[in-house]
Amino acid sequence: MSLKDAARAVRENAYAPYSNFKVGAALRTVSGTVFSGCNVENVAYPEGTCAEAGAIAAMAAAGERQITEVYVVADSPNPVPPCGGCRQKLAEFAAGDVPVTLATMAGDEFHTTVAQLLPGAFDAGHMENT
Repeated sequence: MSLKDAARAVRENAYAPYSNFKVGAALRTVSGTVFSGCNVENVAYPEGTCAEAGAIAAMAAAGERQITEVYVVADSPNPVPPCGGCRQKLAEFAAGDVPVTLATMAGDEFHTTVAQLLPGAFDAGHMENT
């Protein structure tokens, strides 16, 4: 299954009764496995989970740790970028040159990379005691 198809399909399962803004995300790992996630809202707003975070959690639960490609889709006028927290989560598991496609349900796509989404990303190297 393509990342586009996986993201569009999982988007339909989003639980978004408060915002009515459904998002689907799919990522591919080095093994070629596709993991997907959708946003899950909570009445204790904003205690929900983003689609990207859901896909990453599924990947980690399966024992995988390296993302090679990402696709995010929402029904919006323009492609929607990941929130800041999800950008950091993507940077934790993906190299800077990993391609990220942001898309609308109408088919518009914006192509970028993890590094372009989060320049100057915080990483483990920042925590080293010199």
